[in-house]
Amino acid sequence: MHSVRPAAVAGMFYPGSRAALADDVRTYLADAMARPGTVGALPKVVIVPHAGYVYSGPIAASAYARLAAGRGAITRVVLFGPVHRVPVRGLALPTARSFATPLGTVEIDQDAAALARTLPQVRESDAAHAPEHSLEVQLPFLQTVLGDFKLVPFAVGDASPAEVAEVADLLWGGPETLIVVSSDLSHYHRYADARRIDRETVDAILALAPDLDHEQACGATPVNGLLLSARRHGLRPALLDLRNSGDTAGDRSRVVGYAAVAFVPEGDDERS
Repeated sequence: MHSVRPAAVAGMFYPGSRAALADDVRTYLADAMARPGTVGALPKVVIVPHAGYVYSGPIAASAYARLAAGRGAITRVVLFGPVHRVPVRGLALPTARSFATPLGTVEIDQDAAALARTLPQVRESDAAHAPEHSLEVQLPFLQTVLGDFKLVPFAVGDASPAEVAEVADLLWGGPETLIVVSSDLSHYHRYADARRIDRETVDAILALAPDLDHEQACGATPVNGLLLSARRHGLRPALLDLRNSGDTAGDRSRVVGYAAVAFVPEGDDERS
């Protein structure tokens, strides 16, 4: 067991130096704050992409900018992301006690992790976490926006949406708890095709329809699980941004889709 899970993709998916990373994240957030629709109710759940920052950072920032009002109030983040490199059955927690990025370390919420481990679909796997970028790339944004918080990171493998939803419901908490779902959308279609496919996927998310497949979203399993939970908890989704790598830093022959979606309680003022 290692007490700290070191950053695995610093210098690849995002800058490896503290100063450059802090500057990039602040720039993405400032640009997002300047766009219409940033002000609104504080989300309980956000879906955000997890590609390299030059590709998906602007889209992720549109969700993280909405969380600025939660600084000091949100003290726990439950983070779900799909595994890309190491398969795992169920949902995996690390044995590490903190995660490191160039911006510092984030402590694991040991009490919440122990509670989650009472469920049969939750296990420990440092191997699943060690190379995984889908969780790590969210941390610098969360560190910048929220400041001090504890983390409950789940690497989601071969699990059902109901198993994910059971974990989310167990750790739902109150206003102190934010749930983040990490997922990109379609992969390697031509630009126009991707726009059509991703729009259909987002429409399903906005309808709280928990039947996405992995061609539509690489994080389909955690997204579907959180859609089940969102329905049970009376959350209402709002699309904040929908673009692809052809809009940001890539060519348009083979693009990857990205969306940012915020879920707020029914009845909260929503001005997006």
